[in-house]
Amino acid sequence: MTNLSSLPPAHARDGELADLDEDGSSADQAVLEAVIPEPEAGQRLDKVLAALFPQYSRSRLQQWCEAGLVRMGAQIAGVRDKARAGELLRIAVPALPEDAAFAPEEMPLDVVFEDASLAVINKPAGLVVHPAAGNWSGTLLNGLLARYPETAGLPRAGIVHRLDKDTSGLMVTARTLEAQTELVRRLQARTMHRQYLALVWGRADRLFNVDAPIARHPRDRLRMAVVQGGKPARTDFAPLAELDTPWGPLTALRCKLHSGRTHQIRVHLQFAKLELVADPVYGGRVRPDLPLQRQALHAARLGFRHPGSGAPLDCVAPVPDDIAAFWDACGGAPEDIAPKRWPVFTD
Repeated sequence: MTNLSSLPPAHARDGELADLDEDGSSADQAVLEAVIPEPEAGQRLDKVLAALFPQYSRSRLQQWCEAGLVRMGAQIAGVRDKARAGELLRIAVPALPEDAAFAPEEMPLDVVFEDASLAVINKPAGLVVHPAAGNWSGTLLNGLLARYPETAGLPRAGIVHRLDKDTSGLMVTARTLEAQTELVRRLQARTMHRQYLALVWGRADRLFNVDAPIARHPRDRLRMAVVQGGKPARTDFAPLAELDTPWGPLTALRCKLHSGRTHQIRVHLQFAKLELVADPVYGGRVRPDLPLQRQALHAARLGFRHPGSGAPLDCVAPVPDDIAAFWDACGGAPEDIAPKRWPVFTD
């Protein structure tokens, strides 16, 4: 196989729509073109395609061959066909799910605070924050791009930190690069104050904290765990109220983060032998008879200094309806878990 650096550049019309009906491909597909160079004659076509179009994986190019989307000259080409020097290769590239990853999408956003530098969003449970495999569209990032078009030029559309899909609550996002840089710096310096509401099975009648390092679980790559040598992580827990329910004792906790590791509160609760309600990943009971079907975790209060003015901001997201309804069904009083009564931001 010829070294890639010696190949002539592929003529790509990636993203350009072409009328290909007469040769069997769809009129709404993008087209890639390249002429097969002489040294590649006789090679398997999938190898030649991988050399000419390195922006796509070989397996994807093979799939397109098998779907009849690749032509060599006037003929549909197969994976094992031999390349013919001088022939024009044409690939009718189908629309890919990830093409929508950074497309603006209008969606309702609960904006708690906004100005020219930043916005604080109250994210609902069930909304994915950032596009990834299986969720290339319909994410918070897509909604931010629609509401704040200027964030298209920022890393991650201005997103500073994330929440899990089924965790509700407050997130700060930047609208300028200066604000994003400063907010990330403050997050790393632990001067951003984040408080969560968690409902857990079990009893916790006193203040406690978990100061334990977190890393990827050694056997389950979808989970995190307390692991020696992991990244430092600390969470403070304060009991708000305790109930006796048909499913066992239930405690409402106020959780304060001193670091921002993936799944930190959920991992630290499991380490403390407390089960977050309806958390299927870390052992919380998920049962059809429970009036709550998503993890009972809510980012309820967020405090920080404005990256421009330095003025303190203290934002509150009320307890969402599903968690409030569950607490009420268990006999709890709404005011016991209301975040507006929690300590305010102080620096």
